[in-house]
Amino acid sequence: MVCMSEASTDTAPWCVVPADDKENARLIISTIILDTFQSLNMSYPKTDEKRREELLLVREQLMKEAPDLQ
Repeated sequence: MVCMSEASTDTAPWCVVPADDKENARLIISTIILDTFQSLNMSYPKTDEKRREELLLVREQLMKEAPDLQ
């Protein structure tokens, strides 16, 4: 158990999940992942009008190359 406490850090925590009940183990793991994602406070990058126009032009070019994806 010493190795667990030495390896687990605030930025990379280890979680012990009981594996004798697969359904509950998966639920626990899903909860850990969801909580971690929510704590990241992610957001879409900010962009200006010029960059948005550039991205639309790139999108148009890509759609011309692969029209079956529309």
